[in-house]
Amino acid sequence: MGHCTPRNPGAQAPREPIPVPTDADRAAAFAPLHDGHAHGGGIHNMVRFNRFEAWDADPGTGQAWEGRAWIGGDVQRLWLRSEGEREHGRTASADLEAFYGRGISPWWDLLAGVRHDFNPGPSQTWAALGVQGMAPYKFEVAATAYLGEGGRSMLTAEVEYELLFTSRLVLQPLVEVEFMGRADPQRGTGSGLSTAEAGVRLRYEITRQFAPYVGVAYERAYGGTADHRRQAGEPVSDTRWLAGVRWWF
Repeated sequence: MGHCTPRNPGAQAPREPIPVPTDADRAAAFAPLHDGHAHGGGIHNMVRFNRFEAWDADPGTGQAWEGRAWIGGDVQRLWLRSEGEREHGRTASADLEAFYGRGISPWWDLLAGVRHDFNPGPSQTWAALGVQGMAPYKFEVAATAYLGEGGRSMLTAEVEYELLFTSRLVLQPLVEVEFMGRADPQRGTGSGLSTAEAGVRLRYEITRQFAPYVGVAYERAYGGTADHRRQAGEPVSDTRWLAGVRWWF
């Protein structure tokens, strides 16, 4: 009593709490994009093939590709996308899309442009409007609506995710669906949900730009599209074992 060392007076002073970030703080940390020239500006470009593969299924073997390219700044870009398949030595389906893309947020782009289908059936051209970007929990999402000749319409949506086992070994699940506004017997499609595909690919990134992979994909037709396939003697669904490479530059 009376001989204790007095406490440090400064230790009893209340500590100032960490302030809650404000909108002004966030704006200062990530400056708004203007005219595609933020963050250093300049014109950049990239070409990437997410899928460049050969597959084996009950009907036989084939090849498939899905790629995209862009050139532009951080906000405004020209986008090109293409997807297709070859079966029995011939092109079963192929399309090419060209878009003007504008960033509407740090994670999302709004796209407007055209799409041309070379196969199947007679070639046709669509006006297209869509979005693509990164959804919460790092799901990559692309959804596009199309309007074609004769009042035809179509909607496609694709969702994929990357699960990293190591810094180089990556598992990539993917789901893709296609809806048709009206039936088109010439191209073997019915109205409503036309096809759905789910797949998973395991890749090893030898470099960031080049990664071989193996995987499996399941595709099924529905409604009128399934009926057209049955009439043509084609399977309604099939499972494909596949191998390919993912590369970009």
